[in-house]
This record gives sequence, structure tokens and C-alpha cells, in this order.
Amino acid sequence: MQTNLADFIKGTPAGDEAEAILRACVHCGFCTATCPTYQLLGDELDGPRGRIYLIKQVLEGAPVTAKTQTHLDRCLTCRNCESTCPSGVKYGRLVDIGRHVVDQRVQRPLRERALRFALKEALPRRWLFTPVYKAGQALRPLLSKGLQDKLRPAAKPGHWPSRPHARTMLVLDGCVQPAMAPNINAATARVLDALGVQLINVAKAGCCGALRHHMNEQEAALDDMRRNIDAWWPYVETIEAIVMTASGCGATVKEYGHLLAHDARYAAKAQRIAQLARDLCEVLPQFETELAALVQGRITERVVYHPPCTLQHGQQIRGRVEQVLRAVGVDVRLCADSHLCCGSAGTYSILQPALSQQLRDNKVAELEACAPDVIVSANIGCLSQLQSGTEVPVRHWIELIDAALT
Repeated sequence: MQTNLADFIKGTPAGDEAEAILRACVHCGFCTATCPTYQLLGDELDGPRGRIYLIKQVLEGAPVTAKTQTHLDRCLTCRNCESTCPSGVKYGRLVDIGRHVVDQRVQRPLRERALRFALKEALPRRWLFTPVYKAGQALRPLLSKGLQDKLRPAAKPGHWPSRPHARTMLVLDGCVQPAMAPNINAATARVLDALGVQLINVAKAGCCGALRHHMNEQEAALDDMRRNIDAWWPYVETIEAIVMTASGCGATVKEYGHLLAHDARYAAKAQRIAQLARDLCEVLPQFETELAALVQGRITERVVYHPPCTLQHGQQIRGRVEQVLRAVGVDVRLCADSHLCCGSAGTYSILQPALSQQLRDNKVAELEACAPDVIVSANIGCLSQLQSGTEVPVRHWIELIDAALT
């Protein structure tokens, strides 16, 4: 695709990156076949190819309108299109650049600005989000059904093993997961402890930066990333990995090296942290024999797995969760159209509720068609989104293994 970028962005790091991405696109349209919003709305501008054209026009200096902003807002950033694209177009990076430019040119309505401000300020701050979330749970019977669905009781975390092992790893606690599903990281710590690995949670690490980055607070997001790097850096020489139990966080931490490449103080450190980041499903395959011996076929439920977009498209990891579960005797299934997004997508379920709910209902229908006893996934957003639409228990897959060990 030929480009002629406007002076305001030409020659800048963002401009150079956007130009390379745009020129890789051959506008073949394969991406539209797997785009969830295009499938729902049938509008070319609500698919990747149409959004790429819109971003190209914006970066070339064309007038920016609220309509342009709306089409970009409707994108889930699921990156399904990246898995489909034969030319390797890095659409996720391009849409982040395009949204940032558009939001600088188009002022949102006051109510929308207020909502986005609340999300950007509250969700990444665990000390603020956790008490608010717990208050919501306490008041749950008085709230609307939509809010009740998002505030379901969380499993108690149980004990966190403290015995030392020769092998150590860190884990990212994140921002919303400790309140919404505190058992996930505790279960991970218990499973790794049984395998001879000590899992350490560094208290000063927090939000991975994804939330603010995708809401165009990119400088604040970079500060979140720098804080995490500073928190983890003293452990770098003694750990094997930084474990991610939320694939959305993992997709972002693995991009720290790229996102901080122009920061002279943090570029090298960010690259090292990104190299250490591992999704949990990348860590456990080395222990399959030990896990199989420990679990001994104790998981008897009919299990259906929903692979998060941030794992299968963002990190390009497929089949690893199923591999681990099958190694311990689980006959895990995938539903039809398992490549499609469930509609969570970070704050998307709040900012685009109608589209999000439609995608959720479609996904839940496919999952329930498999007659599961339990649905498992690998990202806190997906877990919350799916549980809000079904009475079938929805859990992180590591919780199944942890329960079988006790």
C-alpha cells in the first residue's frame, strides 16, 4: 500500500512504524473473514481493512471525524486479523497509533470522557479497584442484573506456599485479578510448589500497562511498565521466568522491549524483561510427566476450553493449554469458532456493551453446545465475561489442576 504521511507524524518513531505496517498491507481482505465486528455489522469500515484505510487517511492529513473515532472504537483489538493476514501486517500496533492520533483531534462527549477517565484511573490502581469491587459485591442484590453478572463471588485464594526451592519464578499479580479472582495466582503457586518451584509475587509490581495503553494514555502506560521493570529488576539474575496467569498481561509484557525501545534508560531492561515473560502454559509443559503422576486422572469433569485472543492471536500461542490438560488426563474440547473473541477485550465490555454482549452470547452458545461441566480459559477478562453469560462454572485452567492436587 502506497503512503504519503503528513508532516505532523512523518519521520517520528510512530510514523515510521505506521508507514512500515501500512506498506505491508496488500488489501487482500482475508482479515475481514475472521473479524468479529465485521461479522456482526457487515460494514467494511468495521473490519480491519476498512480501519486500515481510515488510519492511512488520518496519517496522511485527511480531516478526522467522530465517525472515524467510532469505527476505531468498535475494534476489539483481538488481533484475529493478524493470525489470518498472509502479509504479516501488525494491525494491533497500527490501530494503537491511529487511535492516539484520532483522540488528539476529536473531543469525545462529556459523559464518555468521564467514563473513560474513571476506567483509566480506577482499574489500574489495585488499592482503589479492590475496595470498590468488594463494596459492589456486598451491594450486589441491589444492583442491576448487568452489574450483578460482573460481580459474582470469587473463589477464596487459600494458602500461598512459602517454602523455598532451588528454582524460582516471579508472577505478575496485575490490577483487577487480585480482587476478581484471587485464587488464580495462589493456585499457580501451589502447583509450582508441588513441582519444586517457588513462585514469588513482587508487591510493587502492578498493572502491566495494557489498560491505559489501549485507552490512549500511552505515557501513563509506559510509566506502569517502568514501575514493573524496577520492581522485577533485582530478581532478574536469579529467576527462570516471569509467569503470566492472565494472557492479556502477557501479551503486553512481551512487548515491553518494543514499547520502550526509544527510552534510553529502560530499553535494554525492557527487552530483558520481555524475554523472561512466559505465559503459564509455556512454563508447565516441562513438568508434564510430574504433573501426570500427581494428578492421576482425578479431573473427571467434561472440560471445554476458550482460548483467549491475547494468547492465540496476540502471543501466537495455540494448543499449549490443551496439551497440558491432556497430559494430566483431561479430555479437553474446543467449541466451534474457537478463534473468535468472547467480547471482553479489556474495557470493551463497558465501553461497547451492546456489541460485547452479542459476542458473549454467541460464544456462550457455542461453548454450551459442547455440554461442558466446566468452562476454562486463561485470561481474567474472558473468565468474567463468560461467567456473566452462563450458569456453567467458568474457571482458570490452572484451578482444575490445583484442585486435583489437594
